[in-house]
Amino acid sequence: MDDTLTVFTASKYCNVSSKSIINWVDDGHIKSYRTVGGHRRIKREDLEAFMRKQGIPIPEEKEETDRKKILVVDDDLIIVESIVQALEEDEFDYEVISASDGFEAGLQVKHFNPDLLILDIMMPDIKGFEVCKKIKSSEDTKHIKIIVLSAYLDEDKFKQMKDSGADICFSKPLPLSKLKEEVAKLLGKEKTGGDQ
Repeated sequence: MDDTLTVFTASKYCNVSSKSIINWVDDGHIKSYRTVGGHRRIKREDLEAFMRKQGIPIPEEKEETDRKKILVVDDDLIIVESIVQALEEDEFDYEVISASDGFEAGLQVKHFNPDLLILDIMMPDIKGFEVCKKIKSSEDTKHIKIIVLSAYLDEDKFKQMKDSGADICFSKPLPLSKLKEEVAKLLGKEKTGGDQ
């Protein structure tokens, strides 16, 4: 388990609602800090200290192998924040990071080794077709699923992106609920049948 938790992962760890965590943080019972985007983050040691004090059982360490990693590449910070937050708070507990330009995206693909890439291909320094081809042609990265987002693509361009290796192409703005649904499908996490 990571040493820095979101409100959602902290709530799962304590087996309480996210609202309870927020209330405890706001009341000063749990130390936290905020990211540049204003999201609360809690250090695991601070949460566990609070849990011990309150008699809340600390769960056994679970192996983290099944946690899926997502890289969001977009130079619009508002869009990035909303996508990252939506995916971080999803029930599947994804590990999500972002990159704001092509250079940073290239480094993150190497070091973070994401399972899925959400890519805005209209960024100035990114050639979407090349990015997709490069990822899909390398043994190390061809497993990465790619969702392409763009405000300006027509059907022909979408087809070209798919031919270059994109798994799905969407026009912006895309409702976050739809994005989360497609991410879950691509990562094999979709709900089965009518149950939760």
